[in-house]
Amino acid sequence: MASVVIIGPAYPLRGGLASFDERLAREFQSQQFDTAIYTFSLQYPSFLFPGSTQYSSEAAPADLNIKVCINSINPLNWITVGNELKKLKPDIIVVRYWLPFMAPCLGTILRRVKKNHHTKIICIADNVLPHEKRIADKQLTGYFLKPVDAFVTMSEKVLADLRSFTNKPAQKIVHPLYDNFGKTVNKTEARNYLGLNVDDKIILFFGFIRKYKGLDVLLEAMSLLKSDIRYQASEIPKLLIAGEFYEDRKLYDDIIEKSQLQSNIILRTNFISDSEVKYYLSAADFIIQPYRNATQSGVTPLAYHFEKPMLVTNVGGLPSLVPDGKVGLIAEPNAASIAQKIVELYTVGEDHFLPYLREEKKKYHWSILVNAIKELACNN
Repeated sequence: MASVVIIGPAYPLRGGLASFDERLAREFQSQQFDTAIYTFSLQYPSFLFPGSTQYSSEAAPADLNIKVCINSINPLNWITVGNELKKLKPDIIVVRYWLPFMAPCLGTILRRVKKNHHTKIICIADNVLPHEKRIADKQLTGYFLKPVDAFVTMSEKVLADLRSFTNKPAQKIVHPLYDNFGKTVNKTEARNYLGLNVDDKIILFFGFIRKYKGLDVLLEAMSLLKSDIRYQASEIPKLLIAGEFYEDRKLYDDIIEKSQLQSNIILRTNFISDSEVKYYLSAADFIIQPYRNATQSGVTPLAYHFEKPMLVTNVGGLPSLVPDGKVGLIAEPNAASIAQKIVELYTVGEDHFLPYLREEKKKYHWSILVNAIKELACNN
Protein backbone atom coordinates (compact mmCIF):
# COMPACT_ATOMS: atom_id res chain seq x y z
CA MET A 1 0.00 0.00 0.00
CA ALA A 2 1.33 3.44 -0.92
CA SER A 3 1.86 5.84 1.97
CA VAL A 4 1.45 9.58 2.37
CA VAL A 5 2.20 12.00 5.20
CA ILE A 6 0.55 15.41 5.22
CA ILE A 7 2.53 18.07 7.10
CA GLY A 8 0.36 20.98 8.18
CA PRO A 9 -2.30 22.17 10.63
CA ALA A 10 -4.84 19.59 11.85
CA TYR A 11 -6.69 18.75 15.04
CA PRO A 12 -6.34 19.92 17.81
CA LEU A 13 -5.65 23.09 15.83
CA ARG A 14 -8.65 24.77 14.27
CA GLY A 15 -9.36 26.86 11.18
CA GLY A 16 -9.48 26.51 7.41
CA LEU A 17 -6.04 24.95 6.94
CA ALA A 18 -6.78 22.28 9.52
CA SER A 19 -10.16 21.49 7.93
CA PHE A 20 -8.49 21.28 4.51
CA ASP A 21 -5.73 18.92 5.66
CA GLU A 22 -8.18 16.62 7.41
CA ARG A 23 -10.45 16.47 4.35
CA LEU A 24 -7.43 15.85 2.10
CA ALA A 25 -6.35 12.96 4.35
CA ARG A 26 -9.79 11.38 4.00
CA GLU A 27 -9.52 11.57 0.21
CA PHE A 28 -6.12 9.85 0.30
CA GLN A 29 -7.62 7.18 2.57
CA SER A 30 -10.49 6.65 0.14
CA GLN A 31 -7.87 5.97 -2.54
CA GLN A 32 -6.28 3.27 -0.33
CA PHE A 33 -3.26 5.26 0.88
CA ASP A 34 -1.76 4.59 4.30
CA THR A 35 -2.28 8.16 5.50
CA ALA A 36 -1.00 10.20 8.44
CA ILE A 37 -0.98 13.89 9.33
CA TYR A 38 1.98 15.40 11.17
CA THR A 39 0.70 18.57 12.80
CA PHE A 40 1.96 21.14 15.28
CA SER A 41 2.32 20.76 19.01
CA LEU A 42 3.18 24.48 18.83
CA GLN A 43 2.11 26.30 15.67
CA TYR A 44 2.53 29.92 16.77
CA PRO A 45 3.82 31.35 20.03
CA SER A 46 0.83 32.91 21.79
CA PHE A 47 2.16 36.46 21.38
CA LEU A 48 2.18 36.03 17.59
CA PHE A 49 -1.34 34.59 17.36
CA PRO A 50 -3.99 37.29 16.79
CA GLY A 51 -7.10 35.26 17.69
CA SER A 52 -8.51 34.06 20.99
CA THR A 53 -7.23 30.47 20.81
CA GLN A 54 -5.49 28.23 18.30
CA TYR A 55 -7.28 25.10 19.47
CA SER A 56 -10.54 23.41 18.58
CA SER A 57 -13.22 22.78 21.20
CA GLU A 58 -14.72 19.93 19.18
CA ALA A 59 -14.06 16.20 19.43
CA ALA A 60 -11.00 14.72 17.74
CA PRO A 61 -11.68 13.06 14.36
CA ALA A 62 -11.78 9.34 15.10
CA ASP A 63 -11.07 8.27 11.52
CA LEU A 64 -7.71 10.02 11.08
CA ASN A 65 -4.15 9.25 12.16
CA ILE A 66 -2.91 12.61 13.45
CA LYS A 67 0.48 12.92 15.13
CA VAL A 68 0.86 16.13 17.14
CA CYS A 69 4.61 16.61 17.16
CA ILE A 70 6.01 19.66 15.31
CA ASN A 71 7.24 22.67 17.29
CA SER A 72 7.57 25.62 14.92
CA ILE A 73 10.22 27.41 17.01
CA ASN A 74 12.41 24.54 18.27
CA PRO A 75 15.26 23.60 15.87
CA LEU A 76 16.05 20.40 17.79
CA ASN A 77 12.46 19.30 17.25
CA TRP A 78 12.76 19.97 13.51
CA ILE A 79 15.74 17.64 13.28
CA THR A 80 14.00 14.96 15.35
CA VAL A 81 10.82 15.07 13.24
CA GLY A 82 12.83 15.20 10.03
CA ASN A 83 14.87 12.16 11.02
CA GLU A 84 11.70 10.27 11.99
CA LEU A 85 10.13 10.95 8.60
CA LYS A 86 13.37 10.13 6.80
CA LYS A 87 13.35 6.71 8.51
CA LEU A 88 9.61 6.21 7.94
CA LYS A 89 10.14 6.70 4.17
CA PRO A 90 6.59 7.58 3.11
CA ASP A 91 6.14 7.50 -0.64
CA ILE A 92 4.77 11.06 -0.66
CA ILE A 93 4.93 13.98 1.74
CA VAL A 94 2.37 16.71 1.10
CA VAL A 95 3.43 19.87 2.90
CA ARG A 96 1.36 23.03 3.27
CA TYR A 97 3.08 26.42 2.87
CA TRP A 98 1.22 29.58 3.73
CA LEU A 99 3.55 31.83 5.74
CA PRO A 100 7.32 32.52 5.69
CA PHE A 101 7.37 32.18 9.49
CA MET A 102 7.04 28.43 8.90
CA ALA A 103 9.92 28.24 6.43
CA PRO A 104 12.81 27.46 8.83
CA CYS A 105 10.83 24.70 10.54
CA LEU A 106 9.38 23.05 7.44
CA GLY A 107 12.46 23.60 5.29
CA THR A 108 14.68 21.92 7.87
CA ILE A 109 12.35 18.94 8.31
CA LEU A 110 12.19 18.42 4.53
CA ARG A 111 15.97 18.60 4.15
CA ARG A 112 16.30 15.68 6.57
CA VAL A 113 13.64 13.70 4.68
CA LYS A 114 15.40 14.18 1.34
CA LYS A 115 18.32 12.17 2.63
CA ASN A 116 16.30 8.93 2.30
CA HIS A 117 16.34 9.31 -1.52
CA HIS A 118 12.84 7.85 -1.69
CA THR A 119 10.13 10.25 -0.52
CA LYS A 120 8.67 12.66 -3.06
CA ILE A 121 7.86 16.05 -1.52
CA ILE A 122 4.87 17.89 -2.96
CA CYS A 123 4.00 21.33 -1.62
CA ILE A 124 0.50 22.79 -1.63
CA ALA A 125 1.36 26.49 -1.78
CA ASP A 126 -1.47 28.60 -0.40
CA ASN A 127 0.80 31.62 -0.62
CA VAL A 128 4.38 31.95 -1.77
CA LEU A 129 4.60 35.53 -0.56
CA PRO A 130 2.27 36.63 2.26
CA HIS A 131 -0.50 39.22 2.08
CA GLU A 132 1.23 41.34 4.75
CA LYS A 133 4.85 41.57 3.67
CA ARG A 134 7.79 41.56 6.10
CA ILE A 135 11.56 41.73 5.94
CA ALA A 136 13.24 38.47 4.86
CA ASP A 137 10.06 36.95 3.35
CA LYS A 138 11.85 36.10 0.11
CA GLN A 139 14.89 34.61 1.81
CA LEU A 140 12.75 32.46 4.10
CA THR A 141 10.55 31.26 1.25
CA GLY A 142 13.62 30.40 -0.82
CA TYR A 143 14.92 28.26 2.05
CA PHE A 144 11.64 26.37 2.23
CA LEU A 145 11.27 25.79 -1.52
CA LYS A 146 14.66 24.19 -2.14
CA PRO A 147 13.94 20.59 -0.95
CA VAL A 148 10.47 20.46 -2.54
CA ASP A 149 10.13 18.32 -5.70
CA ALA A 150 6.92 19.80 -7.14
CA PHE A 151 4.07 22.15 -6.30
CA VAL A 152 0.34 22.55 -6.38
CA THR A 153 -1.09 26.06 -6.35
CA MET A 154 -4.72 27.09 -6.25
CA SER A 155 -4.48 30.37 -8.15
CA GLU A 156 -2.59 31.90 -11.07
CA LYS A 157 -1.26 34.58 -8.71
CA VAL A 158 0.47 32.05 -6.48
CA LEU A 159 1.78 30.19 -9.52
CA ALA A 160 3.24 33.44 -10.87
CA ASP A 161 4.83 34.18 -7.48
CA LEU A 162 6.27 30.67 -7.43
CA ARG A 163 7.79 31.14 -10.87
CA SER A 164 9.78 34.11 -9.54
CA PHE A 165 11.59 31.60 -7.30
CA THR A 166 11.73 28.29 -9.18
CA ASN A 167 10.90 26.46 -12.40
CA LYS A 168 10.23 23.14 -10.67
CA PRO A 169 7.07 21.31 -11.84
CA ALA A 170 3.81 22.82 -10.69
CA GLN A 171 0.10 22.43 -11.37
CA LYS A 172 -2.72 24.86 -10.68
CA ILE A 173 -5.75 23.07 -9.23
CA VAL A 174 -8.92 24.81 -8.10
CA HIS A 175 -9.47 24.79 -4.34
CA PRO A 176 -11.69 21.75 -3.65
CA LEU A 177 -15.10 22.12 -2.04
CA TYR A 178 -15.31 22.30 1.71
CA ASP A 179 -17.87 19.51 1.78
CA ASN A 180 -17.00 18.40 5.31
CA PHE A 181 -19.27 20.88 7.11
CA GLY A 182 -22.52 19.04 6.49
CA LYS A 183 -25.39 19.63 4.12
CA THR A 184 -27.27 22.83 3.43
CA VAL A 185 -29.90 23.69 6.01
CA ASN A 186 -33.24 25.23 5.05
CA LYS A 187 -32.81 29.02 5.23
CA THR A 188 -35.65 29.50 7.72
CA GLU A 189 -34.29 26.75 9.96
CA ALA A 190 -30.76 28.21 9.79
CA ARG A 191 -31.98 31.69 10.69
CA ASN A 192 -34.07 30.39 13.57
CA TYR A 193 -31.03 28.49 14.87
CA LEU A 194 -28.92 31.69 14.75
CA GLY A 195 -31.66 33.92 16.10
CA LEU A 196 -32.01 35.93 12.89
CA ASN A 197 -35.14 37.44 11.36
CA VAL A 198 -36.44 35.03 8.75
CA ASP A 199 -37.79 37.88 6.58
CA ASP A 200 -34.64 40.03 6.42
CA LYS A 201 -32.36 40.33 3.45
CA ILE A 202 -29.02 39.02 4.74
CA ILE A 203 -25.58 39.10 3.14
CA LEU A 204 -22.64 37.33 4.76
CA PHE A 205 -18.99 38.19 5.35
CA PHE A 206 -17.40 34.98 6.61
CA GLY A 207 -13.98 34.18 8.02
CA PHE A 208 -11.12 35.69 9.97
CA ILE A 209 -11.12 39.49 9.82
CA ARG A 210 -7.84 40.86 8.49
CA LYS A 211 -7.09 44.07 6.62
CA TYR A 212 -6.56 42.48 3.21
CA LYS A 213 -10.08 41.01 3.30
CA GLY A 214 -11.62 44.48 2.99
CA LEU A 215 -14.38 44.35 5.59
CA ASP A 216 -13.94 48.10 6.11
CA VAL A 217 -14.61 48.64 2.40
CA LEU A 218 -17.78 46.53 2.67
CA LEU A 219 -18.91 48.61 5.66
CA GLU A 220 -18.38 51.76 3.60
CA ALA A 221 -20.50 50.18 0.87
CA MET A 222 -23.23 49.53 3.42
CA SER A 223 -23.03 53.17 4.44
CA LEU A 224 -23.50 54.24 0.82
CA LEU A 225 -26.58 52.05 0.51
CA LYS A 226 -28.06 53.41 3.73
CA SER A 227 -27.58 57.03 2.65
CA ASP A 228 -29.00 56.46 -0.85
CA ILE A 229 -32.47 58.02 -0.94
CA ARG A 230 -33.55 55.60 -3.68
CA TYR A 231 -33.80 52.76 -1.17
CA GLN A 232 -36.25 52.22 1.64
CA ALA A 233 -34.76 50.96 4.90
CA SER A 234 -36.41 47.57 4.30
CA GLU A 235 -34.63 47.23 0.95
CA ILE A 236 -31.14 47.46 2.46
CA PRO A 237 -29.80 44.04 3.47
CA LYS A 238 -28.41 43.24 6.88
CA LEU A 239 -24.72 42.41 6.87
CA LEU A 240 -23.93 39.34 8.97
CA ILE A 241 -20.26 39.38 9.96
CA ALA A 242 -19.27 35.89 11.11
CA GLY A 243 -15.66 35.45 12.10
CA GLU A 244 -13.00 36.39 14.59
CA PHE A 245 -11.03 39.64 14.55
CA TYR A 246 -7.37 39.00 13.74
CA GLU A 247 -6.51 42.66 14.26
CA ASP A 248 -7.73 45.65 16.26
CA ARG A 249 -11.49 45.94 15.77
CA LYS A 250 -11.59 49.68 16.47
CA LEU A 251 -11.41 50.62 12.76
CA TYR A 252 -14.55 48.61 12.05
CA ASP A 253 -16.43 49.74 15.16
CA ASP A 254 -15.66 53.36 14.25
CA ILE A 255 -17.11 52.98 10.74
CA ILE A 256 -20.26 51.34 12.12
CA GLU A 257 -20.74 54.12 14.68
CA LYS A 258 -19.88 56.98 12.33
CA SER A 259 -22.24 55.71 9.63
CA GLN A 260 -24.92 54.72 12.16
CA LEU A 261 -24.97 51.18 10.79
CA GLN A 262 -25.81 49.47 14.07
CA SER A 263 -29.26 48.39 12.86
CA ASN A 264 -27.80 47.06 9.58
CA ILE A 265 -24.96 44.97 11.04
CA ILE A 266 -25.14 41.61 12.84
CA LEU A 267 -21.86 40.88 14.61
CA ARG A 268 -20.97 37.28 15.39
CA THR A 269 -17.26 37.90 15.83
CA ASN A 270 -16.37 34.84 17.82
CA PHE A 271 -14.71 31.85 16.17
CA ILE A 272 -17.29 29.87 14.21
CA SER A 273 -17.02 26.17 15.09
CA ASP A 274 -17.11 23.57 12.32
CA SER A 275 -20.51 22.32 13.48
CA GLU A 276 -22.05 25.79 13.04
CA VAL A 277 -20.60 26.70 9.64
CA LYS A 278 -23.57 25.22 7.78
CA TYR A 279 -26.01 27.47 9.63
CA TYR A 280 -24.19 30.69 8.73
CA LEU A 281 -23.79 29.80 5.07
CA SER A 282 -27.36 28.51 4.81
CA ALA A 283 -28.83 31.60 6.51
CA ALA A 284 -27.39 34.04 3.95
CA ASP A 285 -28.81 35.16 0.63
CA PHE A 286 -25.38 35.98 -0.80
CA ILE A 287 -21.72 35.68 0.27
CA ILE A 288 -19.60 38.84 -0.03
CA GLN A 289 -15.80 38.74 -0.44
CA PRO A 290 -14.69 42.40 -0.63
CA TYR A 291 -10.96 41.62 -0.63
CA ARG A 292 -8.30 44.26 -1.28
CA ASN A 293 -5.95 41.56 -2.55
CA ALA A 294 -6.13 37.79 -2.68
CA THR A 295 -4.50 34.67 -4.04
CA GLN A 296 -7.46 32.37 -3.55
CA SER A 297 -10.05 32.09 -0.81
CA GLY A 298 -11.37 29.14 1.15
CA VAL A 299 -14.70 30.98 1.36
CA THR A 300 -15.31 30.49 -2.37
CA PRO A 301 -15.40 26.66 -2.31
CA LEU A 302 -17.46 26.90 0.87
CA ALA A 303 -20.01 29.02 -0.99
CA TYR A 304 -20.00 26.53 -3.87
CA HIS A 305 -20.69 23.63 -1.50
CA PHE A 306 -23.68 25.42 0.04
CA GLU A 307 -24.74 26.73 -3.39
CA LYS A 308 -24.65 30.39 -2.39
CA PRO A 309 -24.09 33.09 -5.03
CA MET A 310 -21.08 35.29 -4.39
CA LEU A 311 -19.88 38.82 -4.84
CA VAL A 312 -16.10 38.95 -5.16
CA THR A 313 -13.75 41.79 -5.98
CA ASN A 314 -11.63 41.92 -9.10
CA VAL A 315 -8.35 41.03 -7.39
CA GLY A 316 -5.92 38.11 -7.49
CA GLY A 317 -7.40 34.72 -8.28
CA LEU A 318 -10.97 35.48 -7.19
CA PRO A 319 -12.54 36.42 -10.56
CA SER A 320 -11.33 33.23 -12.25
CA LEU A 321 -13.25 31.18 -9.68
CA VAL A 322 -16.51 33.13 -9.96
CA PRO A 323 -17.84 33.40 -13.54
CA ASP A 324 -19.45 36.83 -13.64
CA GLY A 325 -23.22 36.80 -13.94
CA LYS A 326 -23.38 33.02 -13.53
CA VAL A 327 -22.32 31.97 -10.03
CA GLY A 328 -22.07 35.52 -8.76
CA LEU A 329 -20.92 39.03 -9.58
CA ILE A 330 -17.53 40.72 -9.74
CA ALA A 331 -17.05 44.22 -8.29
CA GLU A 332 -14.10 46.54 -8.27
CA PRO A 333 -12.41 46.74 -4.85
CA ASN A 334 -14.06 49.99 -3.81
CA ALA A 335 -17.18 50.84 -1.81
CA ALA A 336 -19.22 52.32 -4.68
CA SER A 337 -18.78 49.30 -6.94
CA ILE A 338 -19.49 46.84 -4.13
CA ALA A 339 -22.65 48.73 -3.16
CA GLN A 340 -23.86 48.72 -6.76
CA LYS A 341 -23.24 44.98 -7.13
CA ILE A 342 -25.04 44.15 -3.88
CA VAL A 343 -28.12 45.88 -5.30
CA GLU A 344 -27.64 43.96 -8.56
CA LEU A 345 -27.47 40.62 -6.72
CA TYR A 346 -30.93 41.19 -5.29
CA THR A 347 -32.24 42.48 -8.60
CA VAL A 348 -31.11 39.33 -10.39
CA GLY A 349 -32.14 37.06 -7.50
CA GLU A 350 -30.76 33.86 -5.98
CA ASP A 351 -32.60 31.50 -8.30
CA HIS A 352 -30.80 32.85 -11.38
CA PHE A 353 -27.45 31.63 -10.06
CA LEU A 354 -28.38 28.17 -8.79
CA PRO A 355 -28.14 26.15 -12.06
CA TYR A 356 -24.69 27.62 -12.77
CA LEU A 357 -23.49 26.97 -9.21
CA ARG A 358 -24.56 23.34 -9.40
CA GLU A 359 -22.76 22.82 -12.70
CA GLU A 360 -19.60 24.75 -11.80
CA LYS A 361 -19.09 23.01 -8.45
CA LYS A 362 -18.45 19.69 -10.27
CA LYS A 363 -14.94 20.98 -11.01
CA TYR A 364 -14.09 21.12 -7.31
CA HIS A 365 -13.82 17.46 -6.27
CA TRP A 366 -11.04 16.39 -3.90
CA SER A 367 -10.05 13.51 -6.17
CA ILE A 368 -8.78 16.04 -8.73
CA LEU A 369 -6.30 17.41 -6.18
CA VAL A 370 -5.15 13.98 -5.01
CA ASN A 371 -4.73 12.77 -8.60
CA ALA A 372 -2.61 15.83 -9.39
CA ILE A 373 -0.41 15.15 -6.35
CA LYS A 374 0.04 11.51 -7.38
CA GLU A 375 0.94 12.53 -10.94
CA LEU A 376 3.52 15.06 -9.73
CA ALA A 377 5.03 12.49 -7.37
CA CYS A 378 5.31 9.84 -10.09
CA ASN A 379 6.83 12.12 -12.71
CA ASN A 380 9.40 13.99 -10.61
